[in-house]
Amino acid sequence: MEHSLATLEAKANVCCVKFNPDSRNHLAFGSADHCVHYYDLRNVTQPVEVFKGHKKAVSYVKFLNGKEIVSASTDSQLKLWNVDHSYSLRSFKGHINEKNFVGLATDGNFVACVKNNSLYIYYKGLSSEILTFRFDACRSLLEKERKDEDSNEFVSAVCWRMGSNVVVAANSQGNIKILELV
Repeated sequence: MEHSLATLEAKANVCCVKFNPDSRNHLAFGSADHCVHYYDLRNVTQPVEVFKGHKKAVSYVKFLNGKEIVSASTDSQLKLWNVDHSYSLRSFKGHINEKNFVGLATDGNFVACVKNNSLYIYYKGLSSEILTFRFDACRSLLEKERKDEDSNEFVSAVCWRMGSNVVVAANSQGNIKILELV
């Protein structure tokens, strides 16, 4: 049975949407307008907050908890926001978005970000990555001269097992790595 509870009209393409894990009435979405929009569904006429600071489309948003959101953009930036403030608490540095952006995961304190053929791990209190894991490029003997930068391979998915330090990442060649962060 279809029944629309509300309609939000974004002024640009919506790339992702997530509910606040601590509230059935609040959600955030990332948009091609370079912003993260945070809404209370009890009043959809205007957002509670619009988080501005990215230079390109916001491809992913994830809640670290009920108050903190991390956003990923095709501008090669991750940003940390608090729903009670309009400014970015932190920008995470170290990764470059040259080809593909296909993943973002969190356990509440750490953020796993996928760029090209690598997985980057950030702690929410630090601006630089604390760990980088690069998938080895698959090559035949005939391709051994090819450089890593020439590879069309990319990490295609990432997932954090909640309540643990285990991250799963998979790449476009069908390799799935289960990583335990220590």
